Amino acid sequence: MSTESPSSPMPKLTFTTGGVLVVVGLIGYIGTGFASVTAMIPAFIGVLLLISGWIAVKKLMLGIHIALVVALIGALGMFMPLQDLGALFAGDADNPPAVIAALVSLIVLLVYLVLGVRSFVAARRWKNS
Repeated sequence: MSTESPSSPMPKLTFTTGGVLVVVGLIGYIGTGFASVTAMIPAFIGVLLLISGWIAVKKLMLGIHIALVVALIGALGMFMPLQDLGALFAGDADNPPAVIAALVSLIVLLVYLVLGVRSFVAARRWKNS
């Protein structure tokens, strides 16, 4: 049994996810005409993920655990704006860019969470082999 762990793709994925969310937040904020700072929520989550990714470079497990908690809380927070999703499809949404930004953020965060959990499962299997 080897004592070296395989290099994890999770820090890079965390940086990528954080960067995507920062861009989504900025586009959402611009799309709402700079009307509300709440449109920047995806960007705030993205910054926290970028910080977590930086921590993961130094201490992998700690950084990725923090990132996954941030992603889970962020994903749960995206459900409130998505209550207007039906109105968006009907063309009656009060703030379409905010709903679209929340939907994109939720999808990105859910994909990140799934990949993060799969990474932990793979690491556990590698450790036990």
